[in-house]
Amino acid sequence: MGLSGLGIFHTIIGIIAIAAAIIAFVKQGKIDLKKLTGKIYFYCTLVTSLTSLGLLKHGFNPGHVFSLFIVILIVVAFYLSEKKSNNHKARYFENFLLSFSFFLSFVPTVNETFTRVPIGHPLAKAPTDPIIAKTLLFFFILFIAGSVYQFRKQRTINKTEMN
Repeated sequence: MGLSGLGIFHTIIGIIAIAAAIIAFVKQGKIDLKKLTGKIYFYCTLVTSLTSLGLLKHGFNPGHVFSLFIVILIVVAFYLSEKKSNNHKARYFENFLLSFSFFLSFVPTVNETFTRVPIGHPLAKAPTDPIIAKTLLFFFILFIAGSVYQFRKQRTINKTEMN
C-alpha cells in the first residue's frame, strides 16, 4: 500500500470527516455546521481536501480537482450557515452543498481504497473497474434519496418556524 506520512495523516483525518458526517446524518438527518459533528466534518474535510493536493503519486489528477471543488462547496455552505442563518431558503442550499461534498468525497475514496485493499489483491485493478462504478452508483442513489429527505425535512422546519 505504501502510504507516506502525509498520506497516513490525510487518510486518518478523512476517516474522521466521514464518521462525523455519518453520525450527523443519523442524528440530525443532515450535516449541521452549528453542531459538533458538523464542525468536525467541515474542518476535517477542509484539511483532507487540502492535504490531498500534496499527494501527487500520478501528478495533478481528477482527484485533486474533486478536492478543490469540495473545498468550494464546504466554504460556501459555511458562509450560508454563518452569514445567512436567518434565511430559510439558504438552508436548502447549505444542506445540498454539504451532502454533495460528502458524496463527492467518496469518488476518490472508493477509487483509492478499492485499488489498494486488500493489500496484494485489491478489489479493483484500475479506476475503470466495474466494482468502482457500481459502488459509486450506490452512493449516488443514497445521495439523491438523502437530498430528497433533507429537502422535505427542511421544508417542514421552515414552515414551523414561519408560523
